[in-house]
Amino acid sequence: MNVYDSELVAGLLQKCGYSKTDDIQKADVIFLNTCAIREKAEETVHNRLNNLHYMKKKNPQLLLGVLGCMAQNLKNELLETKPFVDIILGPDSYRRIPEILKVRNKVGNHHVDTKLSKFEIYEDMFPSRNEGVNAWISISRGCDKFCTFCIVPFTRGRERSRSMLGIVQEVEEAVSKGFVEITLLGQNVNSYRTSEGKFHLLLEKVAAVSGVKRIRYTSPHPQDMDDDLLQVMSEHENICNYVHLPLQAGSDRILKRMNRTYTQQEYLQLVDRIRKFIPGCSISTDIIVGFPGETDEEFEETLMMMESSAFDSAFMFKYSPRPGTKAAEYSDHITEKVKQNRLERVIELQKKISLLRNQRHIGKSLPIMVEKESKKSNLNWAGRTEGNAWVIFNKTNEKPKDIVNVLIQDAQGVSLFGERILEKELVHEIN
Repeated sequence: MNVYDSELVAGLLQKCGYSKTDDIQKADVIFLNTCAIREKAEETVHNRLNNLHYMKKKNPQLLLGVLGCMAQNLKNELLETKPFVDIILGPDSYRRIPEILKVRNKVGNHHVDTKLSKFEIYEDMFPSRNEGVNAWISISRGCDKFCTFCIVPFTRGRERSRSMLGIVQEVEEAVSKGFVEITLLGQNVNSYRTSEGKFHLLLEKVAAVSGVKRIRYTSPHPQDMDDDLLQVMSEHENICNYVHLPLQAGSDRILKRMNRTYTQQEYLQLVDRIRKFIPGCSISTDIIVGFPGETDEEFEETLMMMESSAFDSAFMFKYSPRPGTKAAEYSDHITEKVKQNRLERVIELQKKISLLRNQRHIGKSLPIMVEKESKKSNLNWAGRTEGNAWVIFNKTNEKPKDIVNVLIQDAQGVSLFGERILEKELVHEIN
């Protein structure tokens, strides 16, 4: 979501006559687009601002701005401790950038706008994307779920959805500029609602756009996963057989404390339903360890859920209290030492599960989209399976954005390794 917002801002800046520079010393304007979802992200921004302060001293005309969730959440702190920051804009205020730049070039005062909007969806703004395979496309903004650990409803506001027509037009524009994979974005992407229909109908329309080779979406909420969506996924070849399904915790009591609105059993039943509708579907997840009040026994339930669900991959975090959220007010917080130990255990378990999941592909031919040259050798490509696993394979006559068949020969860590199957070999294998 932050990448997409940065692309929106880049598009606005280009319309104002600015162009990108790779040399920060030559910049006339520097914006930091920020995240407030974890404390570490905020620390990174504070450190980066301190590093940029010297540039402001050398060049008082440099415009320095902070955008996004941290600007929304920590406006007062930034004004007090970082007076050299000229512009502070929340996630719903990016349209003001052109007018602020005009005024700011004449008058050297601060500009702060962190008002949240019930309506802003940036419908008529198109992002400036770097060349590549995948285009991120936001279909909604904000969140109405109010998980007790999450700051997003307070930094990005209430949930609102873009029109299907506007989204499809952006997909068509992305394809016209050479993008072949589309990833639809939302805080809870499958709670998308408009008068034109729900998320599964939008997915169907995007799948029908000529030139879209692959479609992904993130992140859905388990509460809103339904059979209509799974049916559409099963019917369209260009919708990847991959679902990111945040679990967060394995204990019913902790899930309730988190306000996740599903039980352990309901989640496991959903995992089974996904894999019945879409055989071979890859599932990834999010896991938070050390949520306030989580006992050793409840943590063990998370490990059990990981094994039962057999996730292909996972994003795993220590609980980070966010001021203003309900969970931050609990009195039974877990020590840092315990959280670290639990995090190491879930990472270790997921490594084993991911390797087992990847090893099941050995000996199979999988369609892989060529994305980039391998970091380890210019003789190899790196590309992804439908299930989002990276595959390293030998170069032949293919080029980036092609989808080619690769015989998987090995699995190491989270990566797969294979050999490109040329068309003659493929015909022979089928025969």
